[in-house]
Amino acid sequence: MQVKRIVANFEAPDPGRARAFYQHVLGLELLMDHGWILTFGSPTEMTLQVSFAAEGGSGTPVPDLSIEVDDVDAALERMRAAGFSIDYGPVDEPWGVRRFFVRDPFGKLVNILAHK
Repeated sequence: MQVKRIVANFEAPDPGRARAFYQHVLGLELLMDHGWILTFGSPTEMTLQVSFAAEGGSGTPVPDLSIEVDDVDAALERMRAAGFSIDYGPVDEPWGVRRFFVRDPFGKLVNILAHK
């Protein structure tokens, strides 16, 4: 299993308000817009991303981090083997990712995902 990127997620009741600062002033491109989540970054440097979300998708809370891996099931096995409890999933989401939520040692909610 290999980590491909890490994205910081910020809870925002109105994610669209992030456009002025992150898109218009800083010049980041809007990479994803599902209404409840907007992700800004660089299309040529996919590791450079930040998301603002009203929810975590599928009625879940907004995770503190999203970590994309090449094999989500291997990551899940490693988390369970290490004794970390899974808060959500694993699940195949309708927007094309397989994911699960887990809490890190500091209580941060982490979304572990892979694109299908």
